[in-house]
Amino acid sequence: MDNSTLETIVELTNLEQWLEAFPIMKQLRTDLTEETYIELLQDMNKNGYRLYAMYVEDKIVSLVGLSWRINFYNKRHIFIYDLVTDVSYRSFGYGEKLLKYIHKWADENGAEYVALESGIQRSNAHRFYEEKLEYDKWCYSFRKTL
Repeated sequence: MDNSTLETIVELTNLEQWLEAFPIMKQLRTDLTEETYIELLQDMNKNGYRLYAMYVEDKIVSLVGLSWRINFYNKRHIFIYDLVTDVSYRSFGYGEKLLKYIHKWADENGAEYVALESGIQRSNAHRFYEEKLEYDKWCYSFRKTL
């Protein structure tokens, strides 16, 4: 990729932008249909979920979805629910740039941590978080299907 290309990070706040982002989000959340994506995104948005995109020129190459959370163990923090870079733009540093933007933004707005979960099988992602971005692997997350 040409380093002179225009990169911008934008919060996606309307239906048109969310629909533009769907093909990239679907690469991470493969079970979503466009309809369930919009339904869930509208509900999540009401509860503080925010979706940011990194554009290169006029094309979304990477997404991060997050919200503010407060609890006893992470205090006031940002929780990242979704991080995905379009398959044809991986390994160019876009995910890292997007996360570093979120780290700076979170710090400037009073977060003590940025936290996320990653599927057990995603060993490449775990290396990325631990080695490139210096995240600590400090717990397991569990869920029970009802």
